[in-house]
Amino acid sequence: MKTLIDRRKRWAIVLAGGEGVRLRPLTRIISGDDRPKQFCRLYGGVTLLEQARRRAQQSIRPEQILFSLTRAHEDFYLPELMDCPSQRVVQPRNRGTAAAILSSLLVIAHKDQNATVAVFPSDHHYSEESAIVEALERAFDLSRRERDSVILLGAQPHNAEVDYGWIQVGSQVQGSPDSFRIQGFHEKPAPLVARFLFDQGSLWNTFVMVGKVFAFLEMICSAMPGLLKIFQNFPAVQAPGEEFRIADALYTAIPSIDFSGQVLSTEIQRLLVHRLGPVTWSDLGDCDRALAALSGAGMQPEWARTWRAVKPPTSVPRPAAVAALG
Repeated sequence: MKTLIDRRKRWAIVLAGGEGVRLRPLTRIISGDDRPKQFCRLYGGVTLLEQARRRAQQSIRPEQILFSLTRAHEDFYLPELMDCPSQRVVQPRNRGTAAAILSSLLVIAHKDQNATVAVFPSDHHYSEESAIVEALERAFDLSRRERDSVILLGAQPHNAEVDYGWIQVGSQVQGSPDSFRIQGFHEKPAPLVARFLFDQGSLWNTFVMVGKVFAFLEMICSAMPGLLKIFQNFPAVQAPGEEFRIADALYTAIPSIDFSGQVLSTEIQRLLVHRLGPVTWSDLGDCDRALAALSGAGMQPEWARTWRAVKPPTSVPRPAAVAALG
């Protein structure tokens, strides 16, 4: 019975409002237009957004998954999310990951102040979906005991990658052999710092997070005093049975805010990290990284051959950007 009650308190935010600019040369080949990568059928025959939705549904009830979107992408998200209008939280424009997360957290807090929330990027690749599902269950369990903390999922790195966020691990959490306190958070470090972190056994930040809704809100308030008040002055508007729409005036009043750089990096005392099991993970951040991730998984979609034929001659494959674990 307790497990069933816990699941009813679980909510998810799927972040799907980004522009995907760095991957655009590739997504143009795949889709024939300038749609962001989350709306592109990169592999598996479905879009990255649909894959993220299915990933979230492994742990969270389908009706308790919110999708953070951007109004300019309406033509792309409507066909995929036509069945769940009241779960769409639509921003007037992209103002960074902090605004996307906070606006959706406030919708959840209004519905359930005791909610536990999982945040999912919509543009990542995992070679084994079962590994992320298992890690999420561990994170939900840890959140019940560490109610004031936000738990990040960390992937074991394969090299000293400078384009990822790194989590410097500290002491082990009692009773959780793969969960740790956090000593430091480093977003896109310099090469020498990345090498130090790699040699030290630090983890890559997958940006998948789990925590009580109030733990997220308290962390944001601590990192950026006054931001919550601004959002509360412009609550999201929803007509019955329709999507939530965020006021233009709110996004005019705030700058673009990066959640990793401006919240996580300053609030490490509130963070824990749970280490993913053996899995290949990539954020599909650029064209060669996306190709390397799929090649490493033994996938050869038709677009991969086209890309190799037309890609710029200065483009060099970057298999080191993928975390190949075992």
